[in-house]
Amino acid sequence: MSLLASLKLVVARPHPEARPFLLASGAVSVVSYLLGRKLRCPKLRLLGHASTGFFGFCLYFFRDPERVTPARNDVAVAPADGHIVSIEKIAPPKELGMGETPVWRIATFLSVLDVHVNRMPAAGTVTRIAYHPGLFLNASLDKASEQNERNVLSLTLPDGRMLAVVQIAGLVARRIVCSVNEGTKVEAGERFGLIRFGSRTDLYLPPGVEPLVAVGQTMVGGETVMARL
Repeated sequence: MSLLASLKLVVARPHPEARPFLLASGAVSVVSYLLGRKLRCPKLRLLGHASTGFFGFCLYFFRDPERVTPARNDVAVAPADGHIVSIEKIAPPKELGMGETPVWRIATFLSVLDVHVNRMPAAGTVTRIAYHPGLFLNASLDKASEQNERNVLSLTLPDGRMLAVVQIAGLVARRIVCSVNEGTKVEAGERFGLIRFGSRTDLYLPPGVEPLVAVGQTMVGGETVMARL
């Protein structure tokens, strides 16, 4: 990868959700510097430094780089960046109406350093969205799937099969953003939401579909192939 391509991943344009954070921290930084200089107040200058640091962190955290999704209809791609913390067979969330037959669930943990924009794993139609309030446990823990605040989406594929994506808040995350509605037709790799600030994304594969990834593997949202449909 060239240096320019590497830099584009770091300085990619921020997601729209970053705007209030950037505006607030930017305004505090400017006002603190100006008043601190005029009043010769060290505390205001310190606040200015802290605000500038937070501004830079938000630019990095909310980065939204372009991704190249495989031009194939027979694969499921990663719905998030991060690394896989578990792969196991488990019954899908009951509220999605996918039955009680265990299917493969692939859990991807996102640290605050990962890109947090969620992407659709495959083309299809969003048939169900269910939000659940909950706790804010460490998202890498297995019990986070059941106890943490989460947003569950089911996606019906063109052939009628279903898969599900679950956005799970983490220890630091306090807001789940979902930009699609029930009935929305989506494409593989399409952006559909974001989780602030550190989280987990679970993917439930259709019955009979086997994962092609392993625990510990690093995912690139919208690009890494997780299963062959």
